[in-house]
Amino acid sequence: MNFMKATVIAIAMTLPMAVTTAHAGAAKKDIVDTAVSAGQFNTLVAAAKAAGLVGTLKGKGPFTVFAPTDAAFKKLPKGTVATLLKPENKAKLAAILTYHVVPGKVMSGDIAGKKLQAASVQGQKISIDATNGVKVDGANVVKADIATSNGVIHVIDAVILPKS
Repeated sequence: MNFMKATVIAIAMTLPMAVTTAHAGAAKKDIVDTAVSAGQFNTLVAAAKAAGLVGTLKGKGPFTVFAPTDAAFKKLPKGTVATLLKPENKAKLAAILTYHVVPGKVMSGDIAGKKLQAASVQGQKISIDATNGVKVDGANVVKADIATSNGVIHVIDAVILPKS
């Protein structure tokens, strides 16, 4: 009985350390490296490279990124991504991508139950409704609070576009 109790205590004492270590390890990667390793943001990463934003997103931050998945980009009209990736559309692409970024680190718990407007890095405001799930300009947040070394990523199921 004492052996089992000691074993349970030993496991219980090391479990929080293992969880903390795993969580800390996940947050050692910046936003770009986290997106690359996730494997579902290839279009977003390619777009960030084409727009010249990789250096910024690897910077100190903190940033909150509403990151559309590859599937979200596929919902855009055919040819849109290819057109945006052309060098002559760099400014337009940068505007779209920076519209997905909010300065600071905003975790889902910070906005739970609220409706608000958040200023994007692009300059326009993003509508956020966290009263029933979380919607960002109509896109659903499908995974929240992916911690990075320089901010947080919230995965969305659609590309959001600034008002023209």
